[in-house]
Amino acid sequence: MMIGEKTTRSLVGGFVESAERFGARPALVVDGNSLTYNQLSSKAGSLAAAILAWERDPSPLAALLAYRSVTAYWGVLGILASGKGYLPLNPRFSLERTRSMLLLSGCSTLIVGAESISQVPKLLAGLDRRLTVIVPEVGDYGNLPADFPSHRFVFSEAIPPASDSAYRTEVDSQAVAYLLFTSGSTGVPKGVPISHANVRSYLEYVCDRYQVTSQERISQEFDLTFDLSVHDMFVAWERGGCLFSVPEKSVMAPAKFIRENELTMWFSVPSVIGLLSRLRLLSLNCFPSLRYSLFCGEPLSGTSAQIWQEAAANSIVENLYGPTETTIAISHYRWDSERSLEECVNGIVPIGWPFAGQKACLIGADRKVVPAGECGELCFSGSQVTTGYWNNAEKTSHQFICLPECGDTVWYRTGDMARQDDRGCLYFLGRMDQQIKIRGYRVELQEIEAVLRTVCGSAQVVSLPLPARNGTTEGVVAFVSGVKELDANRILNSCSELLPDYMVPKKIYKAEELPLNANGKIDRRKLTTWLEEMLP
Repeated sequence: MMIGEKTTRSLVGGFVESAERFGARPALVVDGNSLTYNQLSSKAGSLAAAILAWERDPSPLAALLAYRSVTAYWGVLGILASGKGYLPLNPRFSLERTRSMLLLSGCSTLIVGAESISQVPKLLAGLDRRLTVIVPEVGDYGNLPADFPSHRFVFSEAIPPASDSAYRTEVDSQAVAYLLFTSGSTGVPKGVPISHANVRSYLEYVCDRYQVTSQERISQEFDLTFDLSVHDMFVAWERGGCLFSVPEKSVMAPAKFIRENELTMWFSVPSVIGLLSRLRLLSLNCFPSLRYSLFCGEPLSGTSAQIWQEAAANSIVENLYGPTETTIAISHYRWDSERSLEECVNGIVPIGWPFAGQKACLIGADRKVVPAGECGELCFSGSQVTTGYWNNAEKTSHQFICLPECGDTVWYRTGDMARQDDRGCLYFLGRMDQQIKIRGYRVELQEIEAVLRTVCGSAQVVSLPLPARNGTTEGVVAFVSGVKELDANRILNSCSELLPDYMVPKKIYKAEELPLNANGKIDRRKLTTWLEEMLP
């Protein structure tokens, strides 16, 4: 590849440097099996050589179908080492969704983990173009149908040995490091391409802020299709630390895993705190090894933050915020047990201040910047913000805009409502699409949930609008989990004392557990389905 003027150290560059410095040290632990930097580098290098040897299509991406296996991690590294960006596919998703992402991406190479091989025949059956399918842990066709005339299979025996020349550590700064698909309002997933420059900007800031060293033992809690997994992997490998893949059985109840592996850095969605608390697995200083605890992906309640701070007494707790389009996270708020509870809005921890070098503003419906103290749509610009959606100019023009007061700067509209105080601190107020109208009144579901958390004594609450009839929403209902007994009448009476009558839930439902999606976030769509099934 010709190196132009605008090049940057690639996402895999930090791993390569760590492998040179700490080759004999552990880089990855999966299901109790440890791989050193040298071992992982060799596997990734072999895969990169295979991609370069067999791939003839100029596609800038390669896809990876693997789940919490060694192949999942060396697959990411191997694809990046070959100079391509990676598209992670989740074997737990429906085949239709996986096939759709594969088609939309334009990938012509697919890396498959042994745990996912059974899905390949049905996945390939719906494709209209030829793929090179590399299966690095399997020696032959085995149970796979051997007749795939339109596709090339490369098994372990055909993979060449690793070579130093396989690693591409300098790339065009705007080349895609990874492509993730998020849910689209039309039902069609929209692709978010993150460049090497975007993610390098994130890594350099975060590794310095959290003083990451080669002694770190870092959690890998997120699925690869969730962009927070990029933090897990590359913050660890950037500075020579060790990545600990959390087994599926421990993802939502990882207390024992954290202690047994003496993790130093934890990163998860806040829902994990609520579940561990309900299971009574959090006690005073039960995680003494943690020195940083980071939470992102959904609102963090002040109650949950304080519970975790007491469990990880030696740890700094931070709330991170950032849509996929802004590269993992772009703002942060550091928890302080003495003052932070008072700074919460609707019981939710502030999302704080933008990372150094990144910018935030709030705009009204007229796209003009609103002053401090007023509510508006949160927008970001800076080196972490991607330039648009994958092959979707219409959606890009809607979400990536220039503001009348800000010249040619491009801002990403998050779709989140927020407020900024005189200090510049940002407060998340809810999704614009979660703002509803009841009898003409604007209602923030998050405000109702804040009251419910107080009166129920549980952080695990969700409010949902009743299905609209004749175009009008008649009220809301609530789902509550994490309580032994549910006294609905008491809760509703307490809500009546704290909320206007139109905001008081019409009914309270007890859930043994709130459903979570593949990323560990509360699944509001599934709750909506439950609600529709329960209503006459």
